Amino acid sequence: MSLFNTGNYGYQQRGSGINVRFIIGLIIAGIGIFSYMTRTEVNPVTGEKQHIAMSVDEERALGLQAAPRMVQQMGGVTDERDPRLQIVRRIGLELISRSDARKSPYVDNFNFNLLRDNRTVNAFSLPGGQVFITAALFDRLENEAQLAGVLGHEIGHVIGRHGAEHMATGQLGQILVTAVGIGASDDRGRGQLAAMAAQLANQMAQLSYSRGDEFEADHIGLKYMAQAGYDPSEMRRVMQILKESSGSGGRAPSVFATHPDPDARIAKIEAYLAKTFPGGVPTSLRSGFNLKSGAPVNVE
Repeated sequence: MSLFNTGNYGYQQRGSGINVRFIIGLIIAGIGIFSYMTRTEVNPVTGEKQHIAMSVDEERALGLQAAPRMVQQMGGVTDERDPRLQIVRRIGLELISRSDARKSPYVDNFNFNLLRDNRTVNAFSLPGGQVFITAALFDRLENEAQLAGVLGHEIGHVIGRHGAEHMATGQLGQILVTAVGIGASDDRGRGQLAAMAAQLANQMAQLSYSRGDEFEADHIGLKYMAQAGYDPSEMRRVMQILKESSGSGGRAPSVFATHPDPDARIAKIEAYLAKTFPGGVPTSLRSGFNLKSGAPVNVE
């Protein structure tokens, strides 16, 4: 009888252990979801209610801390006397002062930089207002409006607080992955497989989220460049330049791409132009000067 009772007791313990793990997993997931859902702010520029993991001051500090390493990895910034840098800063400041970006809490913290890297066609921004464009991309752009479109897109990421949103969703994703791993764990190691599946689902969700950010940054950039007096239709050419620079037509399997392919972005740009300017882009919106010759592309 004692052997039977001992065996039965052991079986109940194993069953109880599984339930305890499951409950612990639920508690961890619940705490993570509660924390994520309750940390919300309304973006003062876009009016969007966002789940944010840090304050504006923390974003600024994070961006300033990360900037030197990013700059070093891409060959450093160009000399202050480089006329291309002066153009980048002039147009960047025009976008800030002549668009809704001036309503942003980052308005005094934007800093526009030209990186020496003449091989990587890229532009990016860091939380808080640090904006970068590589020499490789600058040298492929044809006029000021195209540059305004690139910088406006990066300003859109800062204004949209995409970095802070990503940190919040990333933290939630990791908590849920941990919760699944604990809740599904057993003596056969099935919890590890479940955690791996949850991690993959989290990564795929982050990719989709990134593509949504790119579309939103495009939309904000189009709006800001038009407000600053630049022709937003020039963004179609920017997408073509990015496509040509990719070496393979600019298209990658969308399920694996953090950015939408250029054709998808061009379609969104076309839709924006048709809705915003049903009668065509006003002639008052200019392409500005040719970045290589300095000659005006069109005249108001």
